Amino acid sequence: MPTLLIADDHPLFRAALRQAAADAVPDTVVREAGTLDDALAALEAEPGIDLVLLDLHMPGNHGLAGLAAIRAQYPGTAVAVVSANDDPRVVRRALDHGAAGYLPKSSGLDELRDAIRAVLACEQWLPASLRAAVARTHSDRGDADLASRLASLSPQQFRVLSLVAQGLLNKQIADRLDVQERTVKAHLSAIFDRLGVRNRTQAGVVLRELELSDPARRIED
Repeated sequence: MPTLLIADDHPLFRAALRQAAADAVPDTVVREAGTLDDALAALEAEPGIDLVLLDLHMPGNHGLAGLAAIRAQYPGTAVAVVSANDDPRVVRRALDHGAAGYLPKSSGLDELRDAIRAVLACEQWLPASLRAAVARTHSDRGDADLASRLASLSPQQFRVLSLVAQGLLNKQIADRLDVQERTVKAHLSAIFDRLGVRNRTQAGVVLRELELSDPARRIED
């Protein structure tokens, strides 16, 4: 019996996705979250969740940062991005960062059902209206390299990196993760090596680059 997490801050759209999931796979168990923190907490509490439908711009999420976080911390969970932005460049970036599918919020109920059914069957899904344009869109080398470097981190290392990007000190990170401070330092050494950076400032910038470089936010701005 598959379990699906709908991570979106709009109740009406969550209801549409919930209905689509029930129609697509009748025995699907559906969980819901309205912020990225709530989504990560749900995954922590129930690591067997099969699929997350993730809104790119829900509270706490900035562009592709939430996608990167979930893929790094829960690599066994598929993530399909949900967004009002249908720019092929944004779709290409989402796929490069590990999205299993991309669902424009303009999709009809039939498309939502098809998408959920396909991704739960371990297939990649894009709406027919975007497939040709996305196929013509080349991956950015810098973005592909960033995705590869982030993917090399362990789940705990990614958590440490996220807290570093938020400006927390080693002791604060240790308290937040309930580990020893020396453990945080060991994680940081591994993070510096895998990301190819020299200090915590540069490490934090790596993750913030992902947020700031999201084309969807530039378009909306």
